[in-house]
Amino acid sequence: MFIRSILLASALLLPQVSFANPVPDDKLHYVGEWVGKQMRLQIAKNGKIEYERNREGKSVDLNIELKGFNGHNFDAGVSVVRSTFVVSKPPHRDGREWKMVVDGVELTKVE
Repeated sequence: MFIRSILLASALLLPQVSFANPVPDDKLHYVGEWVGKQMRLQIAKNGKIEYERNREGKSVDLNIELKGFNGHNFDAGVSVVRSTFVVSKPPHRDGREWKMVVDGVELTKVE
């Protein structure tokens, strides 16, 4: 009976566990710390993401996981909750700096 209870509890908790997907080789230019007006986005090669955004009356500070890329956009979240980051300009060189536009905010990579 005790083992059955442990197995049942494990089965119920397992769907709550989620793992970050590592950044694919063809998207490694997304990896790094990016900052812009009232926004900071840090993407680690292992798929861990730190996201901060401050808007008037609302501020967000999240540690989330990469779920995958769809073109230039990427999905991130925790467990079954996910959000799409819309990348209208993927990472590119602008002079000596790397830039990209995510959710309408121009971000510059911190070197």
